[in-house]
Amino acid sequence: MTIDGEYEPSRSAWVRDQVELYERSGGTEGTTLRDTGLPVVIVTNRGVRSGKVRKTPVMRVEHDGRYAVVASVGGAPHHPGWYYNIRANPQVALQDGPRAQQMVAREVTGEERSQWWQRAVAAYPPYAEYQEKTSRMIPVFVLEPARG
Repeated sequence: MTIDGEYEPSRSAWVRDQVELYERSGGTEGTTLRDTGLPVVIVTNRGVRSGKVRKTPVMRVEHDGRYAVVASVGGAPHHPGWYYNIRANPQVALQDGPRAQQMVAREVTGEERSQWWQRAVAAYPPYAEYQEKTSRMIPVFVLEPARG
C-alpha cells in the first residue's frame, strides 16, 4: 500500500530542502542530518487533519529491519505534529537511502520502549539531553515492514 495523495511540504525550509534533495537523488544525497554527518531516513505519512501526504527526515535508528522513530522535537514540551499523524494513520513509507518500503508504525512502551530508546540514544546521543529537558516521556514508534 502506497501513500498517495497531495503532498504538502513542511513549513520548515531545511526539512523541505532535505526531503527534496533526498528524493531527487534517489536517496544518495541529503542522507545525513544537516552538519552532523549522522544518517537520517525519510518517513512519509498522512496528515490526520488535512489528509495530505507529509514527509519528515528523522534520525536513522535501525535494528533487524525495523526502525525507531523518536518524537523528540529537541526536548520541547509538546509532541511534533507528525506524532499525531502516525498515531492516527500508522501506515507509513520509509526511505533509507535508495531503499523505500511500506511500514506499519506502533508506539512502544515499557521494556520494549527502553530497548529502542537505548538504540536511539546510541544512534543520536542528544536524545538523552532532550529527555532531560522535558517533563513528557518522549514517544517512540517502531516501524515494521507491512505485510501483503
